[in-house]
Amino acid sequence: MNQSKQRFFIALVPPPEIQQQITEIKQYFAEHYNSRSALKSPPHITLQPPFEWPAAEVPKLEESLKKFSAHRLSIPVSLCGFAAFAPRVIYVDVVKSPELLEIQTDLISYIEANLGIVPPVNQNRPFVPHMTVGFRDLTKENFQAAWLEFSGCQLHFEFTAAALTLLQHDSSRWNISKQFPLNIEPPTNLTQS
Repeated sequence: MNQSKQRFFIALVPPPEIQQQITEIKQYFAEHYNSRSALKSPPHITLQPPFEWPAAEVPKLEESLKKFSAHRLSIPVSLCGFAAFAPRVIYVDVVKSPELLEIQTDLISYIEANLGIVPPVNQNRPFVPHMTVGFRDLTKENFQAAWLEFSGCQLHFEFTAAALTLLQHDSSRWNISKQFPLNIEPPTNLTQS
């Protein structure tokens, strides 16, 4: 029996108009700073880092994510300016809201308990929500030049993350595999008259 594995990660993906603008920034990094790796995935905020999963069990993974998402509210997300993991990564900064921190913590616990997916060795790193625009292929010189240009740049977007997104690697890039809608509003027993 073939037990081939596929690579996935779980993220929040912004709406198309914000994706387009962030992708244009990534394109700028590719053209001006020779950093193309960030273009290998749609703009996203990683909640669960890449993991391997048996190809034959993808329906189980999807069903589990569907169950998790069904009991979650959509999340307000604010993108504000730029920040960096020096000396190689520049990203659009994501405001660490309580809702964002909560869904990330709960998701990690849920998939570990229900699917046995354990975070990699670096699991002790704190969650820093971000949207990468210049990736590890930035040279130190290009990082310094790009950081000089972008560190003071103003950027502000707000959106509501209405779904968890499962991304799958196809051996050259990450693609959206499936989205799992979050509830738009909390269930309520109050009726408006």
